[in-house]
Amino acid sequence: MPRTQPPSPRTAGSRGEGAPPRPVIDASWRRVSRDGVVPGQGTESERLDREVLEGRRRTSALREVLPELGRGLAGAAQSAGQVMIVADTEGRVLWRSGDRRTLRLANTISLAEGAAWEERATGTNAIGTALATGSAVQVHGGEHFVRVLHRWTCAAAPLHDPRDGELIGVVDLSGPRSTFHPAALALVQSVTRLAESELRLRHLESVEVLRAVAAPLLSRIGGPALVVDPQGWVAGATGLTPPRRLPLPGAPGDSVDLPGLGPCAVEPLPGGWLLRVREEAPEDADGPGRIVLDLTGGRRAVLTVAGGAGGSWSARLSPRHAEILYVLAVHREGRTAAQLALDLFGDAGRTVTVRAELSRLRRTLHGVLDHRPYRFRDGWETELLLPSGPGDLLPASRSPLVVRGRGACDSLSP
Repeated sequence: MPRTQPPSPRTAGSRGEGAPPRPVIDASWRRVSRDGVVPGQGTESERLDREVLEGRRRTSALREVLPELGRGLAGAAQSAGQVMIVADTEGRVLWRSGDRRTLRLANTISLAEGAAWEERATGTNAIGTALATGSAVQVHGGEHFVRVLHRWTCAAAPLHDPRDGELIGVVDLSGPRSTFHPAALALVQSVTRLAESELRLRHLESVEVLRAVAAPLLSRIGGPALVVDPQGWVAGATGLTPPRRLPLPGAPGDSVDLPGLGPCAVEPLPGGWLLRVREEAPEDADGPGRIVLDLTGGRRAVLTVAGGAGGSWSARLSPRHAEILYVLAVHREGRTAAQLALDLFGDAGRTVTVRAELSRLRRTLHGVLDHRPYRFRDGWETELLLPSGPGDLLPASRSPLVVRGRGACDSLSP
């Protein structure tokens, strides 16, 4: 297949020459400018020392799918004169492989193991921009913010852990501009989807093992109880009808308050936790509560609920659920399914998708939302915490309302 070079874009710092940058590139240039990156700087960074690098490799979930990534991309990188890069959530290069000549060239721009490639370190690049947006992206030549990268092309896609939706890293193909291929991004996306499927299969297998451990244990328990894995997926239950998953804190300790269950005693099990539901109601079960939607963490959105029958608890939100709750926090009076579809997708006809998402969200966050219209629970205090930088407001979201929210924040910035 012949390679086709894209049109030359306007470069960062130029005075209008060339085609205007694509929206994803323009947004990235704005972010890195605010972070103090300048087009004339280098891409050198302080690399992780060998011991720290090996530690990150050992603990990274990416390690589990390295064989799948290698089978899908390493050969393509070698034959195309490119390199395959696997980076963690901070943009640190953990592994790389590919064409030997290109690996040597990569060393000259510090595209090496242990180096930092987040946007604030090296400007607009596929690894850093995929991390910032949560979406796959190709960056070619002059679209890079830092000029020393204008001879390079790169395509990267984020990789998520299907157990909890968490970002675990980025997979990238990079090489000299002459190696540009329009199918590179699609290839990277396909391989990351295969890797995520492998992680999903392994998770299902681990839940089955935990279910076998849970069955005899739960049969001997008199009261309501559940067995969950570390991500809150339910492997077994007795005395109650459980949800598929609970928003379980990472380190629950001896007890935890969970939505819909209230206070639970926690006991460790091999590969999970036993949760014994305490049947006494909390003192403030009938009183109003407080809901805090914290979006200050960029991609990390957290909902905290205090008071009510479910006690006090916090839950990490998926990107879609964070978008929905942001819309409801902005429109405290509530939204119909059609209004939410317009806010989220720019299409009022996508009500089936909205209702399905709200059904899942209301099961997960029991007692937090009312409907007809969809809104936060009546009578409860609701607080929305926003990030200081406009670009950090749900950075992976393309929701029209979120995009407008970023613009409103940007207009207020100094």
